[in-house]
Amino acid sequence: MSEKLNLTLNLAVERWPIAGSFTISRGSKTEAVVVVAELGDGNAKGRGECVPYARYGESVDTVVAALEAMRPQLAQGLTRQGLQSAMKPGAARNALDCAFWDLEAKRGARPAYDIAGLAAPHPVTTAFTISLASPGEMAKAARASSGRDLLKIKLGGNDEAGGDPARIPAVRGAAPHARLIVDANEGWNERNLAANLAACAEAGVLLVEQPLPEGRDQALAGLRRPIPVCADESAHGLESLAALQGKYDAVNIKLDKAGGLTEALAMADLAGRAGFTVMAGCMVATSLAMAPAMLLAQAASFVDLDGPLLLAKDRADGLRYVDSLVYPAFPALWG
Repeated sequence: MSEKLNLTLNLAVERWPIAGSFTISRGSKTEAVVVVAELGDGNAKGRGECVPYARYGESVDTVVAALEAMRPQLAQGLTRQGLQSAMKPGAARNALDCAFWDLEAKRGARPAYDIAGLAAPHPVTTAFTISLASPGEMAKAARASSGRDLLKIKLGGNDEAGGDPARIPAVRGAAPHARLIVDANEGWNERNLAANLAACAEAGVLLVEQPLPEGRDQALAGLRRPIPVCADESAHGLESLAALQGKYDAVNIKLDKAGGLTEALAMADLAGRAGFTVMAGCMVATSLAMAPAMLLAQAASFVDLDGPLLLAKDRADGLRYVDSLVYPAFPALWG
């Protein structure tokens, strides 16, 4: 949107219950708390959704405050292009960036993919997440989802039940035909890294996300990796890519980390040219957050946009999920 407009901003904090609970190495939660930004020009409105994430120093209050601070610039004609330098990457900019895309699509009756210079999006296969639990509980959950094409297994727990080397074969045994990817969420260390990667390789895991904590992942540079390793918490916006070279084989791009679709698309292009495999990921959120990520997902080797499937209910005009496929959004939702 290059034309400068006097834009109004409405904000809403929404709570969406999770079906059961969602557990990773850092803990569990039972609801997704999202912030929705709505931009209006008097004739059309555009929406964007973000998830404030404590791991990155964000909260609902800080994200709302950051968005509130943009009101004067929006009233003075801030554009989506100007937004990229006016705000830093993160959840707040993501909500506003995606709202800009949606508003431009609504104003011009032109799909967001066309505005981005992309082909019309098609359905993609998304991973479905199995939360961290005991090997038996994870096997039960995997068995219930064993008909899905791609399962994402949350690891990073070490306990009397045998730790992750016991969880991995338990899941594989329960879902023998599914493709598996693993997300350790920074939950491994240099002592168990090699053994855990070997267990994943033995189970035919295709990809392991963020085994070591951000900033303490240098051991990956000197390690013979039996399967590709993907940066998640270590990957944010464009400027983070250079530090991933030599340590990671792939990068998980999430709009909330990149600060919106604009930077995420640029990041995917640069990552691909740098030789990284691209994964399109998400936080636990509604279909409004997934819809713009569907444009990013079109050229990704791995897609993890199952956030709405983890909720007790989604938006009434949410994305359509059929088995392992997720379909592009209708304009009523976004774009």
